[in-house]
Amino acid sequence: MTTREVLASRLRDYLQHRITRATLVDWAERAMMDEEFDDRDLDTIRDITSRLGLGDVREFGLTWEDCEAYLSRLGYRAKVDVVQTS
Repeated sequence: MTTREVLASRLRDYLQHRITRATLVDWAERAMMDEEFDDRDLDTIRDITSRLGLGDVREFGLTWEDCEAYLSRLGYRAKVDVVQTS
């Protein structure tokens, strides 16, 4: 079942480069076809998941601001930490 926590976790994994955009889009497309959504947040979860499923279409894309807004709608806040790599 897709819950707000599952969806936020997928977005976090994407933003932290643990999964690719293609993987996120594929997951969202499959979730729209096969998954059940938590009734408590049905409209929000379904809306965000459907938009993520279009993340590989040039006209829709997927920006940092999109992800930040999606996380906010789910009750989360994105935080950036910049570290030196060498």
